[in-house]
Amino acid sequence: MAEQINNNEYNPDIVTLTDDNGKEYTFEVLDAIESDMGRYLALLPTYDNPQKLLEESGELVIVKVGEENGEEYFYEIEDDDEYETVADAFVDRLEEFFEIEDK
Repeated sequence: MAEQINNNEYNPDIVTLTDDNGKEYTFEVLDAIESDMGRYLALLPTYDNPQKLLEESGELVIVKVGEENGEEYFYEIEDDDEYETVADAFVDRLEEFFEIEDK
């Protein structure tokens, strides 16, 4: 028996990030991982226009979560080995739900 999903109960976690030029981007948080290296989020861009979503690659954005003065901040992962380790962990966790292509 198939279970009906009530769309009113789906409330994704949405975050807005601002780049160095002040442009804002909105993302849905797909997953979070906490390890001895830190806490990380896998984000998927969201768009107001559904057509734009179809045109985009759907590439995940992975950020590291930091805290300063009691506030959370999201940082780009600059260490290649750290990024690869975290990206592989997210792929392992998310490939069951999403079609993920290796680069």
